[in-house]
Amino acid sequence: MPEWPEMETYRRLLSEKIAGARITGVEVTRSKSINVDEQQFAAGTVGSTVLFVEQRGKHLVFHLDNGNRLLLHLMLGGLLYWGAHEEDKPDRSVQVAVHFAAGTLHFIGLRLGYLHLLTAKETNKKLAELGPEPFDKRMDEQLFRARFAKKKGKLKTALVDQSVIAGIGNCYADEMAFKAGIRPDRAIPGLTDEEWTKLYSAMKEVLYHAARLGGYMEMPLFKGDTLTGGYNENCLVYDREGEPCRECGTPIVKEELSSRKVFYCPNCQQEG
Repeated sequence: MPEWPEMETYRRLLSEKIAGARITGVEVTRSKSINVDEQQFAAGTVGSTVLFVEQRGKHLVFHLDNGNRLLLHLMLGGLLYWGAHEEDKPDRSVQVAVHFAAGTLHFIGLRLGYLHLLTAKETNKKLAELGPEPFDKRMDEQLFRARFAKKKGKLKTALVDQSVIAGIGNCYADEMAFKAGIRPDRAIPGLTDEEWTKLYSAMKEVLYHAARLGGYMEMPLFKGDTLTGGYNENCLVYDREGEPCRECGTPIVKEELSSRKVFYCPNCQQEG
């Protein structure tokens, strides 16, 4: 599932393609991927201009000049693809296509995800329960630690809780824990002051590095895109079961915690 670095990569690249561009048409091939009927969806989008693209946690918000918003959540398996010409179309099932004069934005794999047409008020309500962004200007170490103050369970479970901090999921929770030298299955009340400092620093470092490399998405956003997916070969522990730790050579372990996969190095990460 796309996390903060993937959605931030999409935001940056899409802003270059569609910010200031007018929507000339829409096609919906799966009605369950949107929240209104296709006619209403078209009426609320076609002819409007995309003012800017906002990233909020695991969501993208397309701000339109008619006051509406398009709220995107890719969930598991969702992808985006920008095609400049008709022949430049992904060989994948497209649930929604939004056309512009310069090309088409294809929304792929939205069988679990969605693209909803909302008002500004509806969008704010939909996102109200999300925690702050990892790079919110107010997110200093004190606020970071305070977000976990009432949590009594395991570290990874809290890290992927979108009401605590928005945008962190399975992959980067494990990557952050490794960078901080902490087992992801550690109980939160047992973390020391030093470990909280390391974890806060790891969040900033890991997410920034992953976004700079384009995240781990499997498909380029557009033809010639060499950024998207660049973090794939740089994961430290995630999805590397049995492979040697990049720091010490110990085989990476995979376990399950609250129905989630957990990857860690049993040598580099403290059990507590």
